[in-house]
Amino acid sequence: MYNSYDVATTIKMVAAHNNITLKQMLDDLELGKNFLVNMAKGRMPVSDNLARIADYLDCSVDYLLGRTDNPKINR
Repeated sequence: MYNSYDVATTIKMVAAHNNITLKQMLDDLELGKNFLVNMAKGRMPVSDNLARIADYLDCSVDYLLGRTDNPKINR
């Protein structure tokens, strides 16, 4: 099972690495401002939203889920 807190942490890390603010990402993807807060509290997003975030951050869903250390695998 995947830990939503870890996924949220990875999303934040990748966004920061790409100089993308979380507010801008959430606005651009039309996701609520509490999206990552909810993930940190244990709510895993639907796969469509996770895929949209991965595309926005130019990495794979597998990377966000912690299934690989290479952000481009399965992209």
